Amino acid sequence: MAFESLTEKLSLILKRLRGQSRLTEANMDAMLQEVRAALLEADVNLKVVREFLNKIKQDAVGQQVFGTLNPSQTLVKIVRERLIELLGAEASLLTFEKSGPTFMMVAGLQGTGKTTSVAKLAKLFKEKQQKKVLLVGADIYRPAAIDQLETLAKEVEVAFYSNRSTTKVLDIIDEAKKLAEQEKYDVVLIDTAGRLSIDERLMEEL
Repeated sequence: MAFESLTEKLSLILKRLRGQSRLTEANMDAMLQEVRAALLEADVNLKVVREFLNKIKQDAVGQQVFGTLNPSQTLVKIVRERLIELLGAEASLLTFEKSGPTFMMVAGLQGTGKTTSVAKLAKLFKEKQQKKVLLVGADIYRPAAIDQLETLAKEVEVAFYSNRSTTKVLDIIDEAKKLAEQEKYDVVLIDTAGRLSIDERLMEEL
């Protein structure tokens, strides 16, 4: 999952920084470049990333990081505080429809683990919130993704639906919607094809 990967990368970066016996502007800049790359790989908006890094630099100058007894620890503290501000200090709870199924469509870049993440969400909703979940395979451009989702649905013991005979995503979703209403599913998770912003056809499909 992209967020899990980002968390791991940022943890490693901060761990290495914490181990620095001497902090200079050069290795601080190198660390910030690593943070920048990690955030961009996680699809964080470039403008947001730039503002985030500028705030860290301003904080470092304002708190006179290089003059402190433990500059590396001070910088780690600054980065953590700014990360909390960026990502949120508290988790936001999902809300579900009071009547009828709640539909969630998962979209994102190609190869970022959407299909696996959909199955993880299904397991979470089923086990932690006792929801009746339906997984829907709507990636008509990659049949292997539909097969993978069906396999994962069996592993986490939730229902699965797709229609391999159609090339129309809306048909699959309409059929899944009817099934969800008939069978009284609480949550419907729709796995879609990976896409890029330059792929006009797939962006229009959304």
